[in-house]
Amino acid sequence: MTDREHATDTDVAIVGYGPVGQVTALLLAARGYDVTVLERFPRPYPMPRAVSYDGESARIIAATGVGADLDDHVESSRDYVWHNADGETLFRVDVDDHGRFGWPDSTSVYQPGLETVLAARGARYPNLRVLRGHSVTAVADRGDHVALTVRGEEAGTLTARWVVGCDGANSLVREAVGGSVTDFAFFNDWLTCDVVPHDGRAYRPNNLQVCDPARPRTAVSAGPGHRRWEFMRLDGEPADEFGSEENVWKLLSLFDITPDNATLLRHAVYTFQARYADRWRRGRLLIAGDAAHLMPPFAGQGMCSGFRDAANLAWKLDLVLAGRADEALLETYTAERLIHVRHALTMSMDLGRVICQTDPVAVRDRDTAMLAAQERARRGAAGGARPRTPVQPLTTGLRHGPFPAGDLIPQGRVRAAGRPAGRFDDIVGRGFVLLTTEPPAELLGESDRAWLDLLGTRVVRVTADDGTEPAPDTVADTDGVYVPYLAAARAAAVLVRPDFYVYGAGRDRAGLAGLVAALRTALRS
Repeated sequence: MTDREHATDTDVAIVGYGPVGQVTALLLAARGYDVTVLERFPRPYPMPRAVSYDGESARIIAATGVGADLDDHVESSRDYVWHNADGETLFRVDVDDHGRFGWPDSTSVYQPGLETVLAARGARYPNLRVLRGHSVTAVADRGDHVALTVRGEEAGTLTARWVVGCDGANSLVREAVGGSVTDFAFFNDWLTCDVVPHDGRAYRPNNLQVCDPARPRTAVSAGPGHRRWEFMRLDGEPADEFGSEENVWKLLSLFDITPDNATLLRHAVYTFQARYADRWRRGRLLIAGDAAHLMPPFAGQGMCSGFRDAANLAWKLDLVLAGRADEALLETYTAERLIHVRHALTMSMDLGRVICQTDPVAVRDRDTAMLAAQERARRGAAGGARPRTPVQPLTTGLRHGPFPAGDLIPQGRVRAAGRPAGRFDDIVGRGFVLLTTEPPAELLGESDRAWLDLLGTRVVRVTADDGTEPAPDTVADTDGVYVPYLAAARAAAVLVRPDFYVYGAGRDRAGLAGLVAALRTALRS
C-alpha cells in the first residue's frame, strides 16, 4: 500500500532543473516514479557557475548513471594552493585522484557540460518529463496532494503527491514552506571572469588563491579547456566601474591573460551570501539546493551541499512513496542536512575571513602563523597545516548506536565472481547494503532477511582478496578497504543507507537482529 490517496498528474513535481534538480529527478526516476520537472527558463543557462565538486558528490553523481559520459567535461582538480602577496605558499592541498570515496577528492567541472550530460540521462527515462519554459506561480498543499499553478505552453494546474523546490535563491517553494532564515550577514562583492585560454600553457598550481591585501584574487580550473579568475572588490571601488570589461582585462593582465591569448566568455559582479532556511519541509513541500542554503564559494560546497540534499531526500521520499515508511521519516531530512550545511557554511566563512583580509597588520599576523604551520607540516611536526573537510558524520536523524553509525562509508574496489575489480557501488549496486564478514545466513534470521529484501537491500559478504574466485553473494576486498573497516568498528556487519551513511553495526546475530528491529521501528515511528 502506498500513500496515493488522490489521483495526481505525477508522483513528484520538481521545480527547477539546475544540477540539484537534475540529480534529484534522476534518483527518483531511477526508482520508477513519475517525475515532472518545471523549469522557467526555456534553455539551460549556457555559462558555468560552480566549477568543482568533491569526492562524495562524485559518488552521488555516479549514482545517477552518467559514468564515463562526463569524461570530456571534468578533470582532477590536482591541487589547491594559497599564496601571499610575496608569492610564498601559505597553504597547499594535493588532490588524491583515488580518494576515500572512490573518486578524486576534488573534481574540476565545466558546469554546462555536466548539465548536458545529466539532461541526456534524464531523456532516457519515459517516466521523467521536463517542461522547460514553464513557471510555477503558486503551490497549494491540499493535504493528500499538492496543486501547482503553472504558466507556459501547458498552463494550468498540475497535481503531484510531493513537490521538491530546487528553484534557487529566490525560491517560490521556500516561501510556501515558510519559516525563518538564518543569515550570517557575511558577504563581499567579487568579479567573476570565465575564460577560454588559447596559448596552451600549463597552470601550476592548477587552483590558486592569492591572499594579497591589495587585491584578493583566485585562479582556478573550470573543467577541461576552461578557467575562472575572480577578484574581490575593494572598499571605495564603484561597482559599475569594477565590473566593466575594461577593468576585467586590466585585472586579468595580473595573470598574463589578454584578448590576444584568451576569449572572455562571461564576466559579472556577484555578492556571495551565507544563509540557510530553518525549515526545509512543510507537509508535502520540500526544498533543496540554493532554495535551502546559500554559502560563500571558498570551500566549494554550494553545489556539493545540494547534491547531498538530493541523495538524502531521494531514498527517504522513495520509502514514503512506496508505503514502506511513515511521512515522519522526512523530518530527518532537515535534521540531518542542517547540521552538515551549518558546518559547510562555517568552514566557508572561516576561509573567507582569511582570504578576504585587507588589513595590513592582520595580514602580517596571518602570514606569520600560516607560514609557521606550513613549516611544521613540512617537518611532519604536530600542529602542521591540515585541511578541514566538509565530510561530517551524522550525529542525529536516522542512525542507530555508536560508531560507525553515522559515518560516511568509504569506497574501494572489489571483485565479484566472473567480474573484474571495480568500484564497490558499481559491482554490488546501490540502495541499502548490509555488508558482513560472516556468512549472511549465520547472522540473519529468515524474517529479518525477508524484510531487508523488501527494502531492496543488497546483502553481501566481503572477504580479503586472495586472488581466488569469490563465492556467490561475496566480494573480494581488492583495495583492502572493507575488511579493515569492519574490524576497526568491531562489527560483523554494517547496514549502509542508500546515501552511503552507515545506519548502524552489529557484532553478532543478536546485535544485527536488534539493528534491523530498530530500523523497522524508526521507519514506522
